[in-house]
Amino acid sequence: MFDTEAKIDWDKFAGARGALGSDFVRILGYFREDGEKSIAALEVAMRSGSAVAMILPAHTLKGEARQFGADGVGDLAEFIEGHARDCVERHDQPDQALAAVVKLRPIFHATMDAFGRETNPLVERRVGGFGRKVETANQGFGRL
Repeated sequence: MFDTEAKIDWDKFAGARGALGSDFVRILGYFREDGEKSIAALEVAMRSGSAVAMILPAHTLKGEARQFGADGVGDLAEFIEGHARDCVERHDQPDQALAAVVKLRPIFHATMDAFGRETNPLVERRVGGFGRKVETANQGFGRL
């Protein structure tokens, strides 16, 4: 039903990076912290069968994920939120959200790992197109 890999919209990620400027890494760190808290709250709510307790953390995670282009995380959070809202209206248990809640943490971590690789200043970057020399960020002290 859901992908098991991180799905990232790199254009949105770059847009957020450009819009936030020097605050980007700090705010991305807040997303990591808030995401972990939201996922933990969703897992607790799922274990207790509380659809009401699932709505706010899923909604928060969905919005934050979408801002950074973390579409896989956003898709799962959106499904969980929608299902939880439906369950509240029907006075039902959120059992069908179990698969999404279980997949959320590993996809979140895979997404954050990809974001970390993209924002790490020491990671090798490719310059140019196919067949061109690869330049690295760390070519040695004093080299041009």
